[in-house]
Amino acid sequence: MLIDEGFINSKLIDEYKKMLASRLSEKRYKHSLCVADEARRLAKLYGADENKAYLAGLLHDITKNSSVEDHLKILDAFGIILSDVEKSSEKLLHAITGSAYVKHYLGVDDEEVIDAIRYHTTARAGMTKLQTVLYLADFTSADRDYNDVDVMRRLVDKSENEALVYALEYTIKELLEKGAAIHPDTVSAYNYIVLKGKGYEI
Repeated sequence: MLIDEGFINSKLIDEYKKMLASRLSEKRYKHSLCVADEARRLAKLYGADENKAYLAGLLHDITKNSSVEDHLKILDAFGIILSDVEKSSEKLLHAITGSAYVKHYLGVDDEEVIDAIRYHTTARAGMTKLQTVLYLADFTSADRDYNDVDVMRRLVDKSENEALVYALEYTIKELLEKGAAIHPDTVSAYNYIVLKGKGYEI
């Protein structure tokens, strides 16, 4: 077991770090470490499991530097069918194949961790605390330097919901400006959090 009675297996974490260093570019490996640290911090702030958050943050980009051929091999191996939107954006593949990789190749059996990795790029309606933590940690990790990152960092410390709305708006605007398709899960996540904030029972 990687996480047993609230304690994380530090030896296995060290092994994962070595594996990630060999699989990822130096920049992507550093990002993974930063997201893991930020996910643990946000988990403490929001009341999620800190060990699971750290693990999800560490492994969330495990297939980020994989070739399209390698992504397709994972998809085929586990019968994963992509939607047209997912086929249209290579950026979406690593969340899907990454979740499958950690489950089937690394033997991570915690569905919360697996699902957090699966939805860390698109988000989804009704996200769990852990899913929200990873989604926002990916936006606000120490290595991030995009426009509005300072706004995002202030928001995650102020309000989980406000930060989530802002992050989703940022993503949707960016995709619209590029003329790219928006994943239905992202639209659903935005609608869910906005309607929930207006008092709708959803």
